[in-house]
Amino acid sequence: MAQKVIQLTPKGLEKIKEELRYLKEEKRQELSDYMGVALADGDLRENAAYDEARLLQSANEARIADLEEVVTRAVVVAQGAGDEAIARLGASLELLDDGGATHTFHLVGSLEADVFENRISDESPLGQQLMGRRVGDRVALGKRHYTVLAVLFD
Repeated sequence: MAQKVIQLTPKGLEKIKEELRYLKEEKRQELSDYMGVALADGDLRENAAYDEARLLQSANEARIADLEEVVTRAVVVAQGAGDEAIARLGASLELLDDGGATHTFHLVGSLEADVFENRISDESPLGQQLMGRRVGDRVALGKRHYTVLAVLFD
C-alpha cells in the first residue's frame, strides 16, 4: 500500500529540514556529552542521570526518524503561474468579518498548522472552507460570515 504524501509549503519543508539538521548535528552531540558525564558518575544501576540521558537520546532518535519520514513523503506545493487569485496551500487570505474586523489566515499542511499564528491546516474544517476561494467570495465559518479581501502568496 502506498504511503500518503505529506503536503508542505516550501517554508514548512525548510523548517522541518532545519529541525532535522539541529537534532542530528547539535542535539546528538549535546546528548552524547551528557551521557559521557553520567557514565563518569559510576554505578549505572543507580544512576538517574544515565537513565535520563538514555531516555532523552531515545526520544531524539525517534524524532529524527519521524522527521526523516516526513521529508521522504513530502510534496512541496509551490505557487503556480496564473493561480495567484485562488486560495490553496501556501496562500494567505485576508478576510473581512460582518463586524468590520479583518483577519488573516495562512493555509498550510497539517504538520505546519499553528492556531496561535493563524496557520490553518488545509485538512481542518476552516481550511477546507477556505480552499479554492477567490477575492470577493463569501465564507460562512460557524455563525460568522466573512468576505475574502485578498489571496496572497509569499
